[in-house]
Amino acid sequence: MSYRAPIKDMLFVMQQLAGLDNVIRLPGYADATAATVQSVLEEAGKLCGEIWAPLNAVGDRQPAQWRDGRVSASPGFEQAFRHFVDGGWQGVAHPSEYGGQGLPKLVGAACIEMQCAANLSLATCPSLTDGAIEALLMAGSDAQKRRYLPRLVSGEWSGTMNLTEPQAGSDLGLLRTRAERQHDGSYRVFGTKIFISWGEHEMSRNIVHLVLARTPDAPAGVKGISLFLVPKYLVDEDGHAGERNDVNCVSIEHKMGLTGSPTAVLQYGDRGGAIGELIGEENRGLEYMFVMMVAARFAVGTQGIAIAERAYQKARSYAKERVQSRPVDGSAQQSVTIINHPDVRRMLGTMRALTEASRALAYVAAAHSDHAQRHPDAQARAMHHGLYEFMVPIVKGWSTEMSVDVASLGVQIHGGMGFIEETGAAQFYRDARILPIYEGTTAIQSNDLIGRKTVRDGGAVAKSLIGEIGEVVQALEASPAFADNAAFKAMHRHLAAGNQSFANAVAFMLEHAGKDPNAAYAGGVAYLKLAGIVLGGWQMARALLASQRLMREDPLFHGAKIATAHCYANYVLPQAAAFEAAIVGAQGGEGVLGLHEDAF
Repeated sequence: MSYRAPIKDMLFVMQQLAGLDNVIRLPGYADATAATVQSVLEEAGKLCGEIWAPLNAVGDRQPAQWRDGRVSASPGFEQAFRHFVDGGWQGVAHPSEYGGQGLPKLVGAACIEMQCAANLSLATCPSLTDGAIEALLMAGSDAQKRRYLPRLVSGEWSGTMNLTEPQAGSDLGLLRTRAERQHDGSYRVFGTKIFISWGEHEMSRNIVHLVLARTPDAPAGVKGISLFLVPKYLVDEDGHAGERNDVNCVSIEHKMGLTGSPTAVLQYGDRGGAIGELIGEENRGLEYMFVMMVAARFAVGTQGIAIAERAYQKARSYAKERVQSRPVDGSAQQSVTIINHPDVRRMLGTMRALTEASRALAYVAAAHSDHAQRHPDAQARAMHHGLYEFMVPIVKGWSTEMSVDVASLGVQIHGGMGFIEETGAAQFYRDARILPIYEGTTAIQSNDLIGRKTVRDGGAVAKSLIGEIGEVVQALEASPAFADNAAFKAMHRHLAAGNQSFANAVAFMLEHAGKDPNAAYAGGVAYLKLAGIVLGGWQMARALLASQRLMREDPLFHGAKIATAHCYANYVLPQAAAFEAAIVGAQGGEGVLGLHEDAF
């Protein structure tokens, strides 16, 4: 099997770190017992490992094809997608009211990770449908929900996000796509959208495009953007798809990686205008689309974790099989498998530690989202919402940057064979490289983390997290294991230092973001990475405490968790000080900002 879902670790994180028992006690989750959750994860693992994963290399070598406006998916993709739909997997975390299973986001996050690890190109299709569902749940009319949601939730139809245009990348204020009102209340949409993942295909019976556009009298800039629902096939009042709408795929992109996922250029309105429906109110489109973007950014962070896990599994298997050189300690006179060499162990340990830390942080964030949606107390909902919102840019930005580093280490462990496509290690590196770019680059995530998530509330959420991390530092020292356990001592020392670096960086941002924004934002990506490293260390420290407590139940598993936490403490957490120096010690990037344009 090319991919085996790490269900044991997923369940450990969900139960011991994300508080699964508290999540499933929230209103509306009565059917989500611990046994049900485990069963769901095991069945998802079978689908992903047995059906989706074997097609991952197929999609890379035989990518989607465009011809005369039609896109054909990679061989086997349509059948694999049909298994997914028939199993009801699209609706795992969506409301039962529309045909979903109504399970928590925490459970959905684990399922998404498995799908993306097994076959990221294929998984991007249902991931975007999730975003369309979220937007309609939030801003759609009752009629739109009735007509579209059951078919989206079932997976019969898929969804897309249409933001980017040739002249407008991340600057949505430059959008030119226009929507003209019709007498019957509909709109006719005209324009070109690019970088639309799965914007055209035939795996689903309809594609529901959510499109940002301007009405003729809209205000300039982002304040004049509206959101429209434009289906590939027009939908009648009973929700049945009929004739083809005026939206066409004029090409798909030739890409560095993720080649099994067709990235379409869509043209609206060549035959009189694509018929669309306004979602919500005019000029509030960016507000609604941001719901999709938050969901998509969390999902992309999960994609990063998935690729890291897949790259780690590949490298681990190779390191156990590849025989090369005698050990440096003289313990054998013949060549041994490379997993016996210290630097290979360092790389594998780092890959594993980063993957497990980012998984834990993402699942904890998902649990906060569940509490923010379902907790009976309004004040508690607000608190959890604030924590989730703070964590999303970190989950997206740090986890995806991490995935590139981990996939690169995977190539390195393979040595020269890693640079050869046939071994498969290079695909993970190429596929991972888009993740820190799409759905908002790492710089966009860091800008969000500084402006909206740190400065806007005066650092309240950030400081609350610093306090929680401090409590875990104290718990490490208070543990009976602290006296003679090297992992506890290392984690205590490095997490305490990292937390102080994080606190210093937060203070710097609060002081400089308003009066000297260039000074703050020049260190933005360093700030995001620092936050990810420290928050990831926080979760690894909690895992360390839990595994020490549970050691007798499963010594092999929990011993490995303790060793992985030890690795994270020694090899990842010390980087926090370097990022602090790049933010605070650099005084706002004086060296970089001091270079004039002509000097580059």
